[in-house]
Amino acid sequence: MTDSTVSSRVLVRTEGALGRLTLNRPEAINALDIEMIRMLADALDRWRTDSDVQIVLIDGEGERGMCAGGDVRALHAQIVAGRAEETAEFFRAEYALNAMIAEYPKPVVSIADGITMGGGVGLSGHASIRIVTERSKLAMPETRIGFTPDVGGTWLLGRAPGRLGEYFGLTGATMNGADAVLLGFADHVVPSERLGALREALAYRADPTGPAEIVLLFDETPEPSTLPASRGWIDDAFSADTVAEIVSRLRERDEPEAATTADLLENLGPTGLAVTLDAVREARELPGLRAALEGEYRRVMWFVTQHPDLVEGIRAQLVDKDRNPRWDPPTLAELEPDAGAPARDYVPEPPLF
Repeated sequence: MTDSTVSSRVLVRTEGALGRLTLNRPEAINALDIEMIRMLADALDRWRTDSDVQIVLIDGEGERGMCAGGDVRALHAQIVAGRAEETAEFFRAEYALNAMIAEYPKPVVSIADGITMGGGVGLSGHASIRIVTERSKLAMPETRIGFTPDVGGTWLLGRAPGRLGEYFGLTGATMNGADAVLLGFADHVVPSERLGALREALAYRADPTGPAEIVLLFDETPEPSTLPASRGWIDDAFSADTVAEIVSRLRERDEPEAATTADLLENLGPTGLAVTLDAVREARELPGLRAALEGEYRRVMWFVTQHPDLVEGIRAQLVDKDRNPRWDPPTLAELEPDAGAPARDYVPEPPLF
């Protein structure tokens, strides 16, 4: 091992031809703060022209997960204290890193082992070779706090089969490894017990075989996803024009899962759901990831500066933990027509790119 740089929260080092970036905050399931984002971006910038680094690997320390997402408690504190410029700085840095990973000139391999949610999907989901395991639990759970998916999550959700993108975006449901491959959030399932051997092969394999071919040697076909069996009711309900109509269609279905999903949606923040539905459908029609990130940034900063539901959702779920958010408006029936429009059309300052 050479060129080892260790901080309290990110490990940056090279092993053979491999540049390794390991999130190192396992006590918080490697939740991201802005210093971690900056360290990741700085390393990628250095390695861009380093001929000794041929492949980049991004993973997380510990067995609980790659990354639980951004540090939303810190986000809550910033907004409550009126420090919106710090919040904007965080999101701009994070989204620039997401775009950098997607556009990087060298192969980037991500290992989304264990919990990988929110900001973790932003690191793993845009890599050129995306690995999950039998322990993987991927999700974009932002609607659970009255918010909306970001970090390029809408770009991935918008390209999922059928209406699975709307389903996972609105409900925040969790994908296993097979689900993640089906939805386009991952490419390969590698057993967790073989990850060490995979890392070594990526670093020290002497022949010119590319990283994709190396990963295939460790790929194991998992048990198939059960999602195709649910596509009938999901596609029917989540193709509706509004969240209220989605819930109405779910109530008309005979499947128990449909009724459970309707119950869930009726308890989540109505505004966050409307904004998310609009965002996923806009991203589906956009030309690339950067355009989707710009759409997400508009919506995120609208929540940060213009609407109370994000602060209220974090308060109810993670600060006071009373699990009793007071949404504005409180019900889907009270949403204005085209409730996603104000967030979609918001013009944040400074701009993202």
